[in-house]
Order: sequence, then structure tokens, then C-alpha cells
Amino acid sequence: MFRKNCLYLVLAVIGATSFLSATETEIGVVNFTSCITDSKYGKNEQDQLEKIRQQWISLIEETEKEIKSIADKLEDQEYLDGLSPEAENQMKAKYQTLNEDIVKYQNQLYQVLNQANYFFMQKMTNSISKASETVAKDKKLQLMLNKEAAFYYAPEMDVTKSVIAQMDTNFDNDIKEKKVSEKQENVPVEEKTE
Repeated sequence: MFRKNCLYLVLAVIGATSFLSATETEIGVVNFTSCITDSKYGKNEQDQLEKIRQQWISLIEETEKEIKSIADKLEDQEYLDGLSPEAENQMKAKYQTLNEDIVKYQNQLYQVLNQANYFFMQKMTNSISKASETVAKDKKLQLMLNKEAAFYYAPEMDVTKSVIAQMDTNFDNDIKEKKVSEKQENVPVEEKTE
């Protein structure tokens, strides 16, 4: 009986020690959404997504205008009376083709935006992860959590501003590296070998 009680006591002490050491773990919390909306990386990537969307929307709008123009002509009996039957059939065929094209463009827009959004989230996750790792090392944190993974955290655990600042620094460094790389690519071959 004494042995059993000693064993329980030892296990309780080990459990309490583990609990206390776990509570001393330094944890940081990051708001993923704020990192996307407030960082230079996030804003740049959102701009890229918007440019893609606007290009496709422009194509769809131009096609819709052309469809409307042809539809108006097809409804104008006087205009149709001035056309040969062959020209009228060509116009109807073009109207049908444009309607098929617009459906195709809308489907492609949906697919392109889904794929672009997937890559956007992947890039942002990598950027936030890289910045979080740097901040964790600087602040001697042992664990960084996404705010969405926590039901509650003390406000002093929030390191989102530090992560965004690091993301902005990383973004600026990436831009500088890209410019240097582009300059090196544009140097004539003779200058590179000298």
C-alpha cells in the first residue's frame, strides 16, 4: 500500500511539474486576417488578384456589350429587312457564339480566381510563417498560434503588429533583391564576363 501511495505521489509531482513548465511556455498569437489586410505582402497580393479579376470582368463586359448590340439589331425589323438572309444568319450565329463565349469566360473567371486565391493564401501563409518565426526568435517565444485557433488569449500575447512589421521588412528586401536580379539580367553579356 505504501508503495502504491508513493507511486501516486511521484506521478502527481511529475504531472504538476509538467503542467507548471507548460504554463511557463512563451506563446505568441497572430491575427492571420490582419496580416493579410495590413501588410505590404497582403496588399500587393490583393492588388494582383484585383488586376486579374478586372481583366476578366473587362472581357466579359465587352462581350456583353457586343451581345446587346447584336440583340438590338436582331430585334429591329427595319434593320433586318435591309440584310440578306445570309447576313442575318451570320448575325444570329455570331450572337449564339458570343453567348457561348460569355458562359465560357464566366466559368474561366471562376476557375482562375479560385486558383489565384489558392496561391494567394499559400503565399500569405508562407510569408506569415516566415515572419512569425523571426519574431518568435527575437521575442524568445516557443510557440506562435493563429488567433483563430485560440478561444481566448491574453492581449499581451498578441504579436500581430510585430509580425506585420517583419512581413513588411521581408517584402522590402524581396523587392530590392528582385530589382538587383533584374539589373543583372539586363547587363550585356560582354560586361558580365569582364
